[in-house]
Amino acid sequence: MQAVSRPIARAVPSNVRRAAALSTWSAVPAGPPDPILGVTEAFKADQDTRKINLGVGAYRDGNGKPYVLSSVKKAEEFITASNPDHEYLPISGLPEFTKAAAKLAYGADSKPFSSNAVAVVQSISGTGALRIGGAFLQRFFPHAKTIYIPNPSWGNHTAVFRDSALEVKQYRYFDKKTVGLDFEGMKADLKAMPVNSIVLLHACAHNPTGIDPTPEQWVELSSIIAEKQLFPFFDMAYQGFASGSTTRDAFPVRHFVKEGQQVALAQSFAKNMGLYGERVGAFSLIAADEDEKKRLESQLKIVIRPMYSNPPLHGARIASAILNSPELYSEWETEVKGMADRIISMRERLYNNLVALKTPGEWGHIKSQIGMFSFTGLTTPQTQVLAQKAHIYMTADGRISMAGLNAHNIDYFSESVSKAVKNEL
Repeated sequence: MQAVSRPIARAVPSNVRRAAALSTWSAVPAGPPDPILGVTEAFKADQDTRKINLGVGAYRDGNGKPYVLSSVKKAEEFITASNPDHEYLPISGLPEFTKAAAKLAYGADSKPFSSNAVAVVQSISGTGALRIGGAFLQRFFPHAKTIYIPNPSWGNHTAVFRDSALEVKQYRYFDKKTVGLDFEGMKADLKAMPVNSIVLLHACAHNPTGIDPTPEQWVELSSIIAEKQLFPFFDMAYQGFASGSTTRDAFPVRHFVKEGQQVALAQSFAKNMGLYGERVGAFSLIAADEDEKKRLESQLKIVIRPMYSNPPLHGARIASAILNSPELYSEWETEVKGMADRIISMRERLYNNLVALKTPGEWGHIKSQIGMFSFTGLTTPQTQVLAQKAHIYMTADGRISMAGLNAHNIDYFSESVSKAVKNEL
């Protein structure tokens, strides 16, 4: 019988075995921790009963607990009673919601809204609105793909726009010496920008500083931006939540539009309706006319489709029910003002406490800032000692969420800050 030849077994070199054992992802480095989540994790691990978390960007009531608005509860009851289905929304979202969101932002009497010239789509909260806007501008803005954001700005702005393939640059905004607005520096940088650059503007309650231009300064900024032919992109995450008035907080957006500027706008309903986890937002563009609006919306849908296909339903139904019901809308406005007023009262009390404790420095910025956040002016070493010795947690740049302060902890916080500034902790 003829012998059958067999393949000769060969030893696999050790370096090949080692290479094969490596994971496909072995070269992927660990990313840096999120600064806000890191604060929260440190807070949770702390067992001290006096601990305070001032890093979280969510409203808390007078007892430090999450707050569900009464108007939101009633809207949910109304929705449940209507026995709704759970079908897909259109790519552009819930029509009753998007129309109401545009009305809230621009005003019922604004020319673009009344002439049906606002192209608007539902988004996955404010972040999603910014991402849609970034992708749309990268694809269709007919000029340089550069966006200028304030220094500092919300930490996610840079990542969102870079991932949209836009070049991100900064303009001056915050003056460390005065802990206030660097208005002259801001104007100078706007005037120096190349024509047709995109400029991101916080409509109200600037995050993270809590410092906004005055109405008079907004008018001046609008003139500069129009004269330089810059394109304004507003991020309005706190309408109503900043001052307690939805009309007052929308002033910059409405003024720019009244002056004939074709703005882009990202809206969020996370803060002003407490719908954090529902991810309710809208992105809109001012069009020249109704025909242009239809073309813009058709392209916005093409941008959205491969991102997430269509937006979530429940939160949009809640927001729509509130915005389209005169009774619920009135109750919501009262609640929003109540939240804003509570934060304003905490600013007043913190300022008064720091002054009474003879805390070194000038603390007037605590009262003049607006919205959820405050740039306290505390240094990184001071924030570290506050965490280590007083169990008070905030970001390293000294930004605090005013919503985390209440009648139960503000005196302890004030005393601890005063001691940290005096090097007595």
